[in-house]
Amino acid sequence: MGHNYILAYDLGTTGNKAVVVDDECRVVASAFVAYQTYFPFAKAVEQDPWDWWQSVREATRHLLAESNINTHHILGISFSGQMMGCVPVTRDATPIGRALIWADMRGGSQASRLVTHLGADALYRVLGNRVNASYSAAKMMWIHEHEPERFGNTYKFLQPKDFVVAQMTGCFVTDYSDACGTNLFDITNLKWVDSLVTAAGLSSEILPDLAASTDIVGTLSVEAAAELGLIHGIPVVIGGGDGACAAAGAGAVCEGYTYQYLGSSSWIGTASHEPFLDDRARIFNWTHVVPGLYAPTGTMQAAGASVQWLKSVFMNAPSYGQTDFDIMDEAASQSPVAAGGLIFLPYLLGERSPIWDANARGAFIGLKMHHSGEDVVRAVLEGVALNMKGILDAFTTRINVEEIALIGGGAKSRLWAQIFSDVYGYSLQIPRVLDEATAIGAAVTGGVGVGLFSDFGVIQNAIEHDFSVTPQRDNHRIYQELQLTYEAAYRALTTTFLELSELGSQ
Repeated sequence: MGHNYILAYDLGTTGNKAVVVDDECRVVASAFVAYQTYFPFAKAVEQDPWDWWQSVREATRHLLAESNINTHHILGISFSGQMMGCVPVTRDATPIGRALIWADMRGGSQASRLVTHLGADALYRVLGNRVNASYSAAKMMWIHEHEPERFGNTYKFLQPKDFVVAQMTGCFVTDYSDACGTNLFDITNLKWVDSLVTAAGLSSEILPDLAASTDIVGTLSVEAAAELGLIHGIPVVIGGGDGACAAAGAGAVCEGYTYQYLGSSSWIGTASHEPFLDDRARIFNWTHVVPGLYAPTGTMQAAGASVQWLKSVFMNAPSYGQTDFDIMDEAASQSPVAAGGLIFLPYLLGERSPIWDANARGAFIGLKMHHSGEDVVRAVLEGVALNMKGILDAFTTRINVEEIALIGGGAKSRLWAQIFSDVYGYSLQIPRVLDEATAIGAAVTGGVGVGLFSDFGVIQNAIEHDFSVTPQRDNHRIYQELQLTYEAAYRALTTTFLELSELGSQ
């Protein structure tokens, strides 16, 4: 007998990473299709939902051509997607303008008004997350107040993966993990918080139905099947947000496992039976794609995005798409630890964890005539790592970290992995599959949903570690001192950042 398969699509920030996974949890084929990001005005970050759908069409063609599988043996389709978006659609799932993605921070005043409804601490305990401009509710409120015509034509607000599901099935559904990214979802009771929805000036009718990540929410329509080159009737499993799917793809499907995703954004996460409610609210929480578990997470905004920005501004390279780290590594390796006394604050998109400051700005601090381009590159890599150390510190107050699995496209940089290890003081394990790890998490979620896999344990058997990185103790001591200077530099500039924000400067 032949193998059976799952198609999975990971709709990330820079593009769609798609895989075909067989019934032994092996990647049979993979594809990546990039799409564009738009920055129309200060704090606004948008994408065209039709670009996501086109990427699914192109990726599907690549997958089928590469794998040469019989489409009758595809037992299910599943998804991962960038979280905390805002995709207004009509009743027939047509997008109304461009989507506001996770990095969009225009809704700062709207988020502040929501906080006054119950208070920050009370909301954090209900939502498992801070109320912040990066979450969907503030974006929905902004559209309501600034684009009333668009709001009036909106039938549902969706997340990126849910938009593609709607194109495939005609169903308007989100899963619990993506619902966590709206600031409107009770993470313990798994339902919309009606009082918050009302306080946001919304109605429950404008929100999608809720489902577990492993739920089959519909089947592939005749029309969508024709566009994709598939057979109609294939079960579609809703899948999860990329934070939850990455946890699965990294092997964090049971307690006691810590991982870091390093892509356009970067986050540290684990799996637990209950949310982590940090006393400083540095950690936020998703429901896991694994039923009954949570995925506590801490995410910074511009990790790989800082490197992409550096390339686009100083190296005349595109600011989106997959990053080639060879040139960056070669340059940064010519600079000493601490980049000759140069610090980079990587707040190009404001910041979530650990400082939660939408007004924060990127900054080079300590520039002198002797600094070289190589120092600038190394400072960017170190600045991201120093910021992530603040997130890791929040986790080590709750769990015993022994080593960290590093996944995502940024893990291709051996030098950056070493810098992270030296900053953290922990060993890093880098698996063979990096770019596709989140998509594999989505594939296993779909496989469990349709019964191809009995449970999520199958993913741990499929992970192969490529190499390990251990901390260099002398470097770690230097970074421990630099960490204090880095954190003090941010505190010293908070008033300046606020003043720049009020001036409307980009």
